[in-house]
Amino acid sequence: MTRTKPGKIVIISSPSGGGKTSICRRLLSRTRKAAGWQFSVSYTTRDRRRGEKHGQQYYFVSPEEFDRKARWDFFAEHFRVHLYRYGTPRKPLEAVLKSGGVMILDVDVKGAKRLNKVYPDAITIFILPPSIKILRRRLTRRGTETSRQLKVRFENAKKEMRLYKKFEYAVINDNLDQATREVLSIIESHHCRVEKLKPEQIKQILG
Repeated sequence: MTRTKPGKIVIISSPSGGGKTSICRRLLSRTRKAAGWQFSVSYTTRDRRRGEKHGQQYYFVSPEEFDRKARWDFFAEHFRVHLYRYGTPRKPLEAVLKSGGVMILDVDVKGAKRLNKVYPDAITIFILPPSIKILRRRLTRRGTETSRQLKVRFENAKKEMRLYKKFEYAVINDNLDQATREVLSIIESHHCRVEKLKPEQIKQILG
C-alpha cells in the first residue's frame, strides 16, 4: 500500500536561551534541504545582530512596513515579543503543505499558540533548558542585549518555561547533539501516531 505523505509544519518554541535556534540550524542539513525541508524566515522590527543577514535569520523591516503587511493579512501570526514585533509569513507554509515537505518554525510561545490554531495538525515541540541557572548563564553569555533587554528576556523566559504542557512534546536541551536527535526523531515518527491514521487506511488494512 502506498501512503501519501502530506507536508509537515513543525513548531519549535522555547524561552530565550533555550536553544531552539541552534536546534533548528542543525535540523536543516544539506540532505534534508534537498528532501524538501525548509526554515520559515520570520519578519521582525528588531535590529540585526552581528553576523545576521536579511532574509536568512529574519527579514528585518521597519515598524511601518510590518504594520502594512499585517493589514494585508500577510502573516499567519504576528505578535509583539519583548520589545519588538515578529511575524510568520503565510504563503511558504501553505506551499509546503501542498508539496509534502517539512517547514521548521522557530517561534516564541505566543506565536506557537496562534500558529497551532491556524494549523491544528502542526507538530509542536517545546525546548527546555536543564535549569534556570543555566538559562541565565546562556542569556548573559550571548552578549547581544543591553541590561534592560536582558532583564526583560529573563523574566519572560521564566514565565514561558511553565507553559511546556501546552505542547505535544518537550525536549530538555542539556546536550545539543542529543536534543537535536530527539527533535528529529519526533518529526520523523509523528505520522505514526494512532490519531494520524486515516479512516480509509484503517478500512483497507482491517477490511
